[in-house]
Amino acid sequence: MTGRVVACGDAVLGWKPGDRVFGLVGGGGLADHVAVHERHVVAVPERLDDLEAAAVPEAFLTAFDGMVSQAGLGPGDILLVNGANGGVGTAAVQIGHHVGARVIASARSAEAQRRLAELGAEAVAPGEVEERVREAGGADVILELVGGPNFALDIDLLATKGRLLIVGSGGGEKAEFSLRALTSRRARILGTMLRARPLEEKAAAVQAFGDHLVPGLADGSLRGIVDRVFPADQVETAFDYMAQPGKFGKVLLEF
Repeated sequence: MTGRVVACGDAVLGWKPGDRVFGLVGGGGLADHVAVHERHVVAVPERLDDLEAAAVPEAFLTAFDGMVSQAGLGPGDILLVNGANGGVGTAAVQIGHHVGARVIASARSAEAQRRLAELGAEAVAPGEVEERVREAGGADVILELVGGPNFALDIDLLATKGRLLIVGSGGGEKAEFSLRALTSRRARILGTMLRARPLEEKAAAVQAFGDHLVPGLADGSLRGIVDRVFPADQVETAFDYMAQPGKFGKVLLEF
């Protein structure tokens, strides 16, 4: 969500009408006006136009909060991003590169692989993931955006004390895997969702995004990736398009 402040509550001190902000809403974000808590938004850098700004918050917040705040991704780590061509995936690749990790990212099309490489990843086809990660010595963090079909292999590709972060399950919600493979690696499985969190947890995630990522967005080392923009009166067409494969970045509605 991004836009300009049109009104503030009496107790709000940090914002005024006219300020450009972006952040999170607790649902109902497909609208031309929204009500949002003052700590759930941060200022939009001048470099970003409205479309790029709209592509940033949910994707970058999800990726940073999961990979860095929860899974502890840091310099020198091996990060695997499965299904990296969407909004969260393209954000995750950039964040991994930004924090000094070695990023391996999978996508099916050659064009998506080329664009992921431009963002700083070692881009591979899904069938090449296992060989590349094993050559690297295992993944310290795996961001799973596909779901069940990858789960057993994900566990097997984790390094000692590796962390498997589940964000997406569009490819399947159920999985079977070896508990011994998990315990022998002393590994952890993490699930994450922004919407289900209480107000203060969301505020902490948004403020961490503002502190750690907004400077990179301001100087251009991080950027929101827009696949396609639909006018608001074509919302059904936009959702049909989202259900199709082959996108790269975020699909937006413009009001």
